[in-house]
Amino acid sequence: MDYRKFCRKRFFGHLIATPFLWAPLPMLIVLDILSELYHRVCFPIYGITKVRRSEYIQIIDRNKLQYLNFFEKIGCMYCGYANGLSAYLKEIAGRTEKYWCGIMHETKPGFKVQAHQIEQKFSPFGDKDDCEKKYGK
Repeated sequence: MDYRKFCRKRFFGHLIATPFLWAPLPMLIVLDILSELYHRVCFPIYGITKVRRSEYIQIIDRNKLQYLNFFEKIGCMYCGYANGLSAYLKEIAGRTEKYWCGIMHETKPGFKVQAHQIEQKFSPFGDKDDCEKKYGK
């Protein structure tokens, strides 16, 4: 909540930025609905374990904090939803990637290895033997 330190100094800047902050919400909701349909329809077909939404998205916890004002509570709910949804979608995408292409990306300078590829034991890039051993020919 660093904005509190700059609230008075940057009031007009915050006011100008607010619509840009909230503009993605309708698209996030549409993305949420479409990805949830994919998740619920396709994961059982593929035999992939479903992702528990409640482990990633939590929006009604911070609004209970008495020391936040109404607008801060609404903002916290939005951030909880947006960041939780991002993590949730990343997990769905990671499990989908493992199913369709469980091979790590090529290591390049500056490229960040994706944690789900390590956790789910993707085959190393260029390791044909490991790939065939894990996934068959």
